Amino acid sequence: MMNSWPQNSTIVLVHGAWADGSCWNDIILPLQRYDLKVICAPIPLTSLHDDISALTRVLERTSGPIVLVGHAYGGAVVGAILEPRIKSFVYIAALAPDEGETVAQVFYREDSHPEAPKLAPDKHDFIWMPEDGFSRAVAHNASTDRTRILAAIQRPISVRCIQENAPVPGWKSMPSWFLLAEEDRMINPKTQRFMAGRMGAKIRSGRVDHSPMYSAPDLVIDVILEAASVTLGDGALPDRAATSSRRP
Repeated sequence: MMNSWPQNSTIVLVHGAWADGSCWNDIILPLQRYDLKVICAPIPLTSLHDDISALTRVLERTSGPIVLVGHAYGGAVVGAILEPRIKSFVYIAALAPDEGETVAQVFYREDSHPEAPKLAPDKHDFIWMPEDGFSRAVAHNASTDRTRILAAIQRPISVRCIQENAPVPGWKSMPSWFLLAEEDRMINPKTQRFMAGRMGAKIRSGRVDHSPMYSAPDLVIDVILEAASVTLGDGALPDRAATSSRRP
């Protein structure tokens, strides 16, 4: 299952709001089996600036070429990184604000899904996900046990994360891939297609919910491997990614 990668090729995975690195549990080992290094970057969710700084510190631990992957809010964080060792970006149902935009502006660009939760900050300016929001919108295709765990371990996001203006995004100068979640109830699929289109991203669309790492991990792995193969390797897709690209 090995591929020919440059030395220390690394996939860096960035979680979104209400989550931590454990959201990538079903993604880590399959990528490592292709002889790729994998790091899940912890971000504090206290401001966009803080999160960018935290991710930058994680990247300092790496020494080879990087594929940077972001889910949901994590897309805004990965897009803000301008590091010459980054070879491509992968957006998993993610937000991709342009320079000067806020996360809130792109998140609310289209109408919300009827099952989307009503979100409001607490007195400390942190936004918590209502408990039923995980089963109704964040990961509505995941198991009941999974959504109960997600509700129990959630980490709130500060309003500063969604109100700060984004810097010049890296996707303007580097290739990107975008997994468009057609059944997303958190980020309108129309918004995802708009962002992916202006990025010039290679779009992979699937009938998946907002958190396909739980309910469709193979699709997430395939998209990451495709980006890695094209921008780190020789362009030849590993067997599973090559097979996936032929699926309808």
